[in-house]
Amino acid sequence: MSLPRGIRNNNPLNIRRSKDKWQGLRAQQTDAAFCQFETMAYGWRAAFVLLTRTYYHTYRLFTIRNIIRRWAPPGENNTEAYIRNVSRLTGIDPNEPLGIPSDKPGRWIALGLAMAMQENGADATLDTFAVLRGWEMRME
Repeated sequence: MSLPRGIRNNNPLNIRRSKDKWQGLRAQQTDAAFCQFETMAYGWRAAFVLLTRTYYHTYRLFTIRNIIRRWAPPGENNTEAYIRNVSRLTGIDPNEPLGIPSDKPGRWIALGLAMAMQENGADATLDTFAVLRGWEMRME
């Protein structure tokens, strides 16, 4: 059995291809829909940049419910099930503000991990050290 697409692409949150020139993108992008990163740390970096810079600071989305509604819209996903699962995995109420990322890094890292599990399956191999490197790299 092959690994989930997001793991194969080093893209744990399945970030779609766009005009964004992410750090660490593979030179050859062979997946027509999703970004492919050189390492899992770069994939996590992109995920945390999106969650903390774009979703938190730019879009001003502060809760699991609001983040997931934008991340996984109902036209493409069972958004309410996604929200419930991420809330259950993190132990954070879907309507509770997550807090400022620099003050509450554990909550944002937990959000990323839960979303990666939702995107790639509960049995997906998640490299904890790559997650932490990606969190640190998000400021670069």
